[in-house]
Amino acid sequence: MKDISQQGGLTRRELLSRSMAAGASFVVGAGFVASPDAAWALETKVLQPHSMATLIQMARDIYPHDHVGDEYYAIAVKGYDDAETAETVEAGIAALDAAARGKGHADYLSVGWERDRADILRGMENSAFFQQVRGGLVTGLYNQKAVWPLFGYEGESYSKGGYINRGFDDITWL
Repeated sequence: MKDISQQGGLTRRELLSRSMAAGASFVVGAGFVASPDAAWALETKVLQPHSMATLIQMARDIYPHDHVGDEYYAIAVKGYDDAETAETVEAGIAALDAAARGKGHADYLSVGWERDRADILRGMENSAFFQQVRGGLVTGLYNQKAVWPLFGYEGESYSKGGYINRGFDDITWL
């Protein structure tokens, strides 16, 4: 294996292979967050990549849906990667990581059990940071048209003539 101190950094291939071997949930690099087991990546402009990865995990823990991929959660929290909210988000992530360290973990991302992460979030649920993220997720996650089919929602019906002629009364179990 190459000595990265002489090389000046990891190649993309080395970074991905090391993170996959370690079983990481997210690959965090210089200015990006990616999934080791799916074809998506997210470039960060203002936030630290660790903070964005933590936000994605936090979003998944607040509104957990096993059938919804991380890329939709990443889209939902991408709006926090701006100069106006960066200071608040970075401070909130630092508090989240500190709470995880108080329970014996390196940071929030290293907490392996969803139940343990939920306990950490419950301890922060009255904070302005938590309320800001939770509130933003309601529209950030559920207003994505790509997510609607995953929940069986076909979208608005007004432009298609309304619900009356589009299966309004097709329930067979009543």
